[in-house]
Amino acid sequence: MDSKLLADRITELIFNKKGLDVKVLDIRKVTTMADYFIICSADSDTQVRAIADEVEKSLRDDGVKCWHREGYQSLNWVLIDYIDVVVHIFTKNAREFYNLEKLWGDAEITEVQDPVLAADAN
Repeated sequence: MDSKLLADRITELIFNKKGLDVKVLDIRKVTTMADYFIICSADSDTQVRAIADEVEKSLRDDGVKCWHREGYQSLNWVLIDYIDVVVHIFTKNAREFYNLEKLWGDAEITEVQDPVLAADAN
């Protein structure tokens, strides 16, 4: 699966568990460490875990294996690394504190809307 399709699939999985404020950072012109960062927020550590579990399980079922993950101990910030796409799942407070969008401000940032909410708005 190419990195853009993987990023799209991951955002879909995040919305399955009601992830909030989902942004895709295209970092290809900024660094060679990955193609995309996906950042989202959750209302609680329980929701952080639910989103992370949904992403990992569903992608594993799709044949995509996680290369590295961390943050399951505290559940304030879980990082799941798929090499070309890195997923960052934050509690709201941790996201404000670390402010990755500002840190990677040179990247092209796309805010992704929940397709269910977007359809309801129309």
